[in-house]
Amino acid sequence: MSKKRVVITGIGALSPLGHDVDTMLDSLRAETNKVQRMQAWADYEGLNTQVGVPCAPFELPADRYNRKSMRSMGRVAQMATRSAELALEQAGLLGDPLVTSGRLGVSFGSSSGTPGAVGDFGRMITSRSIEGINANTYVKMMSHTATVNIAVFFGITGRIITTSSACTSGSQGLGYAYEAILSGRQVAMLAGGAEELDATQAAVFDTLFATSTRYNQQPRTTPRPFDAERDGLVLGEGACTFLLEDYDHAKARGARMLGEIVGYGTNCDGTHVTQPQSATMAQAMRLALEDAGLPPSAIPYVNAHGTSTDQGDVAESQGTHSVFGEKVAISSLKSYMGHTLGACGALEAWMTLEMMRTGWFAPTLNLQQVDPRCGDLDYVKAGGRALHTEFAMTNNFAFGGINTSLILRRLD
Repeated sequence: MSKKRVVITGIGALSPLGHDVDTMLDSLRAETNKVQRMQAWADYEGLNTQVGVPCAPFELPADRYNRKSMRSMGRVAQMATRSAELALEQAGLLGDPLVTSGRLGVSFGSSSGTPGAVGDFGRMITSRSIEGINANTYVKMMSHTATVNIAVFFGITGRIITTSSACTSGSQGLGYAYEAILSGRQVAMLAGGAEELDATQAAVFDTLFATSTRYNQQPRTTPRPFDAERDGLVLGEGACTFLLEDYDHAKARGARMLGEIVGYGTNCDGTHVTQPQSATMAQAMRLALEDAGLPPSAIPYVNAHGTSTDQGDVAESQGTHSVFGEKVAISSLKSYMGHTLGACGALEAWMTLEMMRTGWFAPTLNLQQVDPRCGDLDYVKAGGRALHTEFAMTNNFAFGGINTSLILRRLD
């Protein structure tokens, strides 16, 4: 019995680089990032980082996104739901009976719900009053708010998988959706991740000395993944949803296939919450290669997690080298849009797929001198890289030592 195939028939995105393929690729080709000074963050005493990357402006169609339909949505759920709608639309499934049949599910994640709703409960604790809390406050706050709001908005009755795993929320969303279709449990899945930008999230990394602070006055010179002068990550925001579908089902309905997921690997370091381990990172990549039935030589490009943190970049690059050696090309898209946390796995998979389709891979911005502690790899610098490949890998790593690796296939 041949292995099932999982193809991509729709992608919807809201990103700092734009919300459609052409705008996003133009942003990459311009080789300048979208980092800006976050003026409102100056009001927080003790918050050292002052840079971030908001999502590009977007509008929600008023005929569908009204007070009633959005009463349980914070910004993260709004972005997630709109990206899912765009994915369904591109796949030709918006309003299709498949959506409510139970054969389509949702596998989606974010690091947290809307931070403002969390703050409402925080004020309750300090003020000893429930003023400001209503029936939807918890729904906006809960870690699976994006996932269930997608399901309710479209009437989805299939399985729900919530992947609230910080920086791997989006990549686990894709990976577990892929596995749900491979197993035959679902015919199709909406999968991905979302995150909204908030000062509280910046504070999380600030307290770990993991944010960029040295370049507050020159925001576009940071982040600097793998660079010897990097000083930490910059947070971003956005949302991205893939419509994954069983190949035979997609073929039978004449769907356009944008690409294919052919391999997925995930594991855990099992050692420390915030200290990444290169050996288990490498093992996640090997698991993805094994799942895809591919040798390392079949992967000429790796999209790195590349957060620009001191330990993370070193561990990741060394782990990548142990699997692929020095010849594999590698770059980090976070140098353009910052670390979008729960959204990054899906957004970066989208961008990697589109770079494969165009035959050009974006460089890591601000990478002038590779840190000598980093692994010996072919770091893509200014000008990018022309490369025609059938396969590419995209990796993400998260708090708790959670590691993910996805292998994408270009379909012509």
